[in-house]
Amino acid sequence: MEQAEIFEARAIQKYLRIAPRKVRLVVDTVRGDNVEQALAKLSFTNKKAAPFVAKVIKSAAANLRDQHEEESFDDEDLVIKHIAVDEGPTLKRIQPAPMGRAHPIRKRTSHVTVVVGKKEEELESETD
Repeated sequence: MEQAEIFEARAIQKYLRIAPRKVRLVVDTVRGDNVEQALAKLSFTNKKAAPFVAKVIKSAAANLRDQHEEESFDDEDLVIKHIAVDEGPTLKRIQPAPMGRAHPIRKRTSHVTVVVGKKEEELESETD
């Protein structure tokens, strides 16, 4: 029995200097979309994280094209199978306060992971 070839690739952006909570707002809007539709949504999203998420999605699509050069993929053929935002290391700073005190400031970082693959219904039609 032949095993079907898996058309998936991933890209990871680490140490992104935006809080994960803010990046997740952007990521949730494109989860499950095809790549072309996701990039169109992100181009009109008015959030700081939008261009960074778009860059990671483009990178994952490019990784898939590089891994499978014999195949040709359009952006509408590719779908975001998994996209997640994890918390990275926190940079700890202080803000001077009155009477010799110091208030902590936590500058949070994010790790964005994107897995892009070929649409499922296309895979099923090719194997039949």
